[in-house]
Amino acid sequence: MADHAVPHFKNDSGVAVVRIHAKEFMCVGASPPFDHPHIFIDLGSDDEAVCPYCSTLFKYEASLKSICEPAECLFTEPKAA
Repeated sequence: MADHAVPHFKNDSGVAVVRIHAKEFMCVGASPPFDHPHIFIDLGSDDEAVCPYCSTLFKYEASLKSICEPAECLFTEPKAA
């Protein structure tokens, strides 16, 4: 999983839907420096939400074997040099 307690997702490739296996997460938009304010999203009892900044649709799927699909939408902090 990511380096975060709450998973962070990005959408560099502009996919229409990011399928996720988390009810609470952060959307960063695109990878820095093209990111938007990192927004916490809690799905609660819903199974989908749209990020108000980048309009990415996140759909929760309990049966998903990974944290997200496509896998490249998982955001991890760059390692410090």
